[in-house]
Amino acid sequence: MLNVHDILETIRMIQDECLDIRTITMGISLLDCIDSDIDKACGKVYDKITRSAENLVRTGEDIEKEYGVPIINKRISVTPIAMISASCDSSPVKFAVAMEKAADACGVNLIGGYSALVQKGFSAGDERLIRSIPEALASTSRVCSSVNIGSTKTGINLDACKMMGRIIKECAELTSNNQCFGAAKLVVFCNAVDDNPFMAGAFHGVGEPDCIINVGVSGPGVVRSALTKYPDADIAQISDVIKKTSYKITRVGQLVGVQASERLGVPFGIVDLSLAPTPAVGDSVAHILEEIGLEKCGAFGTTAALALLNDAVKKGGVMACSRIGGLSGAFIPVSEDAGMIEAAECGALRIEKLEAMTAVCSVGLDMIVIPGDTHEDIISGIIADEAAIGMVNTKTTAVRIIPAIGKKEGDVLDWGGLFGRSPVMPVNNYLPSKFINRGGQIPAPLHSLKN
Repeated sequence: MLNVHDILETIRMIQDECLDIRTITMGISLLDCIDSDIDKACGKVYDKITRSAENLVRTGEDIEKEYGVPIINKRISVTPIAMISASCDSSPVKFAVAMEKAADACGVNLIGGYSALVQKGFSAGDERLIRSIPEALASTSRVCSSVNIGSTKTGINLDACKMMGRIIKECAELTSNNQCFGAAKLVVFCNAVDDNPFMAGAFHGVGEPDCIINVGVSGPGVVRSALTKYPDADIAQISDVIKKTSYKITRVGQLVGVQASERLGVPFGIVDLSLAPTPAVGDSVAHILEEIGLEKCGAFGTTAALALLNDAVKKGGVMACSRIGGLSGAFIPVSEDAGMIEAAECGALRIEKLEAMTAVCSVGLDMIVIPGDTHEDIISGIIADEAAIGMVNTKTTAVRIIPAIGKKEGDVLDWGGLFGRSPVMPVNNYLPSKFINRGGQIPAPLHSLKN
């Protein structure tokens, strides 16, 4: 039975509080495209993607018009390309080109899955793909890449940490004439999930169906607006308000996911509950934390407030949707959040505080710009620290960090759109080189032995 109040409330959230569906992402398995002839394999990849996703954008637009719900992005994720390219001797960059052409043909804005899973070591094709990432991201505009270097079950591949410090630096260097954008399309994970709809880290896990639809919701502005109505509430009441608001936001995501699944004739996968901010005014996770009671995001108490927010979002969302997955919580990407940008610019928010926050948020150190002359081993150390937080806490953590080539602390990189802008943040320049260069595998924690 239709509830007029609910309908009007949803309209208000869309018009005044920046509610949107951040993305519908079609996951596509490419396992049936494997071929020792790389040109044949790339042809199969292009055909499979364009055949599966040919109606994705149009379907999203039809749902937008019918229900009045903005769907900001339509995206594709594919099986980690390191698996598909393993039997080929040529450069995997050809697969990135095929992915780019397919994304362009389908009309999606981003395609993820130029990825490798090396948490316990390198298998055939992994190192070759990882070394090709800078060229692949520099020569494409829509292709996104990720590498999983650790997990709670396996520990952390320190050799991969070392390698990724250099790869991130190369990505920035090869795209220095484009605001170092290549590095913004690369994520390094610990405990990566198979059904993440968000970029740049999305890939289609090998245990997923042949094709599936996953939805990522948004709505920081809606949560903040709800909290403004309770200026004197105690913290338990604040949690309850966030839960109820998250429930309403997630209902919209469930509706869009089910509709897209039925119209495209593919299974509905999950709704990712993550509050995904944008640089737009009124759409900030940092401003939610400040509404809870912080003078500025980054002040002492920020980690506790974020833990409260993340927990309440999950509790509210799971009641509204039959299938929850992905990352689900709250994102803290500096360049993509107006409040985070403000806090970083005034010095209230620093990388060390962001690292502490990642212990309780959805992902990790996200869209952080650092000086271009930062040593690659420092980047590797940042990756290792973040992976350790994920490994020990049995959660997904990630690093998406951009060395601003030719720029120093206080300068700005500006990509516009959803990627936003960020000041160059200061970095602790004491080197972890001896530790990083020891190589090998950091053992899994004792609590990984749960079987």
